[in-house]
Amino acid sequence: MNPRVKTSLLWGAIGVLSFLVLLQGYELISGYRYSIAVKAGATLVVAVGAPVLSYVGEGVLN
Repeated sequence: MNPRVKTSLLWGAIGVLSFLVLLQGYELISGYRYSIAVKAGATLVVAVGAPVLSYVGEGVLN
C-alpha cells in the first residue's frame, strides 16, 4: 500500500474515534441524546472527509 494512502486512512480512523469520543462527552455533559441515525451520518461524514482532506493536504504540503 502506498504510504500516503496508509497515512490518510490512519488519520481517518483517528478522526472517527476522536469524533465519537467528543460526541459521547457532549451527550454526557449536556444530557441531550442524538438519534443513532444522526450519529451514524455524522460519523460517516468524518470517516470520508478526514482521509480525503489528509490525502489532499499531504500532497499540498510536500
